Amino acid sequence: MTSQVSLSSDPSQPSNKPALEPSLSNGISEVEVWKREPSHRVFVNRSLNLDKIKFFGFDMDYTLAVYKSPQYETMGFTMLKDRLISIGYPTDIKEFEYDPTFPCRGLWFDKLYGNILKVDAYGNILVCVHGFRFLKGSEIGDLYPNKFVNLDEKRIYVLNTLFHLPETYMLACLIDYFTTSKEYERNKDGVRCGELYMSYQSIFQDVRGAVDWVHFYGNLKSETVANLERYVHKDPRLPVLMDRIRECGKKTMIITNSEFEYTNKIMEYLTDFPETKGRKWTSYFDFVVVDAKKPLFFEEGTILRKVNTTSGKLSIGHHMGKLEQHCAYSGGSCEVISQMIGAQGKDVLYVGDHIFGDILRSKKQRGWRTFLVVPELSTEVHVWTDQSELFNKIKSLEQTLSIIYKNLDSSNMEKPDISNVQRAMMDTVHELDLSYGMLGSLFRSGSRLTFFSSQVQRFADIYAASVINLIHYPFTYMFRAPAMLLPHESTVSHENTIPADDFTIARQRSVNNENKYAKVQHVPHLRPETPTKVTHHHDDDDFEETSSNSSDKST
Repeated sequence: MTSQVSLSSDPSQPSNKPALEPSLSNGISEVEVWKREPSHRVFVNRSLNLDKIKFFGFDMDYTLAVYKSPQYETMGFTMLKDRLISIGYPTDIKEFEYDPTFPCRGLWFDKLYGNILKVDAYGNILVCVHGFRFLKGSEIGDLYPNKFVNLDEKRIYVLNTLFHLPETYMLACLIDYFTTSKEYERNKDGVRCGELYMSYQSIFQDVRGAVDWVHFYGNLKSETVANLERYVHKDPRLPVLMDRIRECGKKTMIITNSEFEYTNKIMEYLTDFPETKGRKWTSYFDFVVVDAKKPLFFEEGTILRKVNTTSGKLSIGHHMGKLEQHCAYSGGSCEVISQMIGAQGKDVLYVGDHIFGDILRSKKQRGWRTFLVVPELSTEVHVWTDQSELFNKIKSLEQTLSIIYKNLDSSNMEKPDISNVQRAMMDTVHELDLSYGMLGSLFRSGSRLTFFSSQVQRFADIYAASVINLIHYPFTYMFRAPAMLLPHESTVSHENTIPADDFTIARQRSVNNENKYAKVQHVPHLRPETPTKVTHHHDDDDFEETSSNSSDKST
């Protein structure tokens, strides 16, 4: 590959000129580093050297094929209503209309009390909604001691994917309907109407079953295929990206849970452009796996069968031969596929949108490197930059609070009145939260990171709003993770000089003192020698192991 890589596949578009931005660390401005435009950027949790990646694996739904919002969710919500009515739910729910400002990903549903919860990484409740009613702090404390709940799968269901958005809103609609309707008497764990009792658990089971029915037996896929332009984003850079990956000597594979017939029609649409006429979509991939049944695919998997691409029928028995291009295979497992293609684990970068089915399992079970696609990131970054006045106001209030306490220590017996500052802080944070939507940001609530955010940090090596963002990087690129600073590091500037005191422990060994132990002969080693070469491996892709001459770069 040549050293010069175009950042824009379309010559008619303005070139992507990286921005020179100050790098902020430890509270001070350091050297300026080159960064791409935020909308083009891939963000890094753990360093990853693309030069070491031999296989690029892709999910399809919400990764290669991104469904248009709110059109797609609205269609799913409408079909969900019809299914619920067909199994006996009141026809009144026909009046429900999907509201895209309400749901977000990463929420928990409490099947016992019927509450939608937004929690942090440890189960502390940040927001609690019953139907459409947001519970006060005291009400949350009455239901959940210390405003905390465990992730118990018997009680809690995690609404983690974009497919869950219509389901999340339907649960809120139904619980609001049953708990506010005069015909129903509300109990702590359900509602009653005469001899009819509906627990929140049973409502959840009905909704969950209806969602599965819509996806597996309903018209969701057929309506999508019949109206591709309305429901599916199409980007001419996708086939360009796939070709560039393979031109660099890498292998590409698609691993999707969708069946071949649906995958075929979606991928034909996504790769059909005037300049690609007559080219099969399978030519962009070295390996095609459908009906993967993730996350089972990353565990024991299922039988691997070859797909007849003309009829869509599966072969009988296990496929034992090589995986061929322009062919499609159904099922299988990560272990079997890896053996067939010669993948080792860390030489695979898997790109998906499902934090559990795609990212967590591929990371934990098989050690694949992971790229999480978060379409909502575009909105998150927009609010982050657009609402700078609110962020500055929060900083100003923090400054006011620090001044109030500036000259106070344990000898002061008077309690300063900070109520106005606290109220202003709460109001500002609330206004900022609502800038993202009714349930706030996907990644945080005020200063607290959400459960979803912690999962992204833990299991996604890199993440971006779109897989297309890879087109803005050379395939020898070294993604470098920023330092993960603790409060004692992020709030103490390097400009400060902290004198040593009685509690300061000198742990840095003086090289000049090494020789004073050299003459000891009674034991082989009296103490360990100070390392003279790099022994502390901070990243998954250390320079020592790098086989190429690519240099470290900043994203």
